[in-house]
Amino acid sequence: MYRHMRAGETVRLARMIATLMGVGYLRPAPGTWGSLVALPWALLLHVLGGFWLLALGVVVAFFKGWWATAQMTKGEQNHDPSEIVVDELVGQWIALLPISYGAWSNDVSILALWPGWIAAFGLFRLFDIWKPWLVGWADRRNDALGVMLDDVIAGVFAAIGVIALAGLAHGVLM
Repeated sequence: MYRHMRAGETVRLARMIATLMGVGYLRPAPGTWGSLVALPWALLLHVLGGFWLLALGVVVAFFKGWWATAQMTKGEQNHDPSEIVVDELVGQWIALLPISYGAWSNDVSILALWPGWIAAFGLFRLFDIWKPWLVGWADRRNDALGVMLDDVIAGVFAAIGVIALAGLAHGVLM
């Protein structure tokens, strides 16, 4: 699909994807705005197709985001400009996967698991900003894949935290 586009169209499409249709230009804290926008879209995917559609959405958004980030940063010194927030969407969706799975597998409304939403959002933002261990390693790659991977790893860390907190809340880990 992308091969048949003219250069200007490719740049516009890449900018639309990478900035989540301009959300990345919101200030302050464009990454937080990107994470916030990810929440209703995750809800929509879950409602339409359950856990599996959200999981598929993560994969599709990752590859489209990687492509768009590579297009936007081609020839630039800054490989992770703040307006690129598609990586936050991917990471936030990963953080929400345990909640989606729990709701889907137990046939309950995903909104009934609202404490998990708060935990997923807070933990993802914490790991994305703090950049511990593997998150920082991916961030230091200074390429489009690193832009995406640091948020993927932050999302995985947040998802693990969500699972641990759910286990504590439900008495499984006590």
